[in-house]
Amino acid sequence: MLELKNIKKSYYIGYNEQQVLKVINVKFRSNEFTSILGASGSGKTTLLNIIGGLDKYDDGDLIIDGNSTKNYSNRDWDSYRNYRVGFIFQSYNLIGHQSVLSNVEIALTLSGVSKEERKRRAKEALIKVGLEEHINKKQNQLSGGQMQRVAIARALVNDPEIILADEPTGALDSETSVQIMELLKEVAKDRLIIMVTHNPEIAKKYSTRIIELKDGLILKDSNPVKEKKDNKKDKTITKTSMSLLTSLGLSYNNLLTKMGRTILTALAGSIGIIGIALILSLTNGVKGYVKQMERDSLTSFPIQVEKDKIDISKLFSIEEDKIECEKGNVCSKNDIAKKLEL
Repeated sequence: MLELKNIKKSYYIGYNEQQVLKVINVKFRSNEFTSILGASGSGKTTLLNIIGGLDKYDDGDLIIDGNSTKNYSNRDWDSYRNYRVGFIFQSYNLIGHQSVLSNVEIALTLSGVSKEERKRRAKEALIKVGLEEHINKKQNQLSGGQMQRVAIARALVNDPEIILADEPTGALDSETSVQIMELLKEVAKDRLIIMVTHNPEIAKKYSTRIIELKDGLILKDSNPVKEKKDNKKDKTITKTSMSLLTSLGLSYNNLLTKMGRTILTALAGSIGIIGIALILSLTNGVKGYVKQMERDSLTSFPIQVEKDKIDISKLFSIEEDKIECEKGNVCSKNDIAKKLEL
């Protein structure tokens, strides 16, 4: 179902290149619990982000159901992340002002699902993770384990084929970590789970496969894929879409929960718009006043333009007479003056 071929990834700090993933070749089965182990900086999270479409590889190819992703557009990646992948983050990434139900329901807003259907599926996901009694609570009313369960429910609500978990127990105590891992183990029975962890004990106890990374390379794979093709039926993917009413509802709820900031932003924007309007009005008024002053000044000193003509040929004849006089021929200054008067 999922295959990485010669994947390479580098980050640049100024002119310095830091190669995080060198050459990664790995295949995943459609239903298994895979743990990725490695020290900090070995490329675990980068590999997870590339699999989830959150980051792009520099070279190589990510193959999904036999199809290359080299020519994937942004819309294709959106569909892949929305329909086929569920994310579980170490920091939960819950929206603080939304209820538990709304946090899970929001994962369906781009799927074109009706409001009633979203609520029904969100409730089912919360019941599956044991949070049916906390549906209407906010994030600050939950414990760390409960918040992680909400994150798991959010990842499951769209029924994805792949669950990506980045240190899901990193911020939890031992007892809560066991509960979360048991839940993930149950989920892994009918889908692929890829988990990044620093804890080898958890990986060995719950995973069916362990991949060890070191310096951007796969050091060890406990259960590599040998079969050529996975027989699981492909899931039909549709394009992401959000209705206008849903987007307006989300925007309205966000404005209501942050009323003070919304009022201040609106007030500041209004002051700016009014200030610009006043400056434009003053500028136009000054221009009009200057033009009126110019008109009034010019009416006191009128300028008259009359039409006249000059016979240039007469000027040439006068010049000829002057030349004749200079040569000593008989001519009169009075004759020249008369011609000038003409």
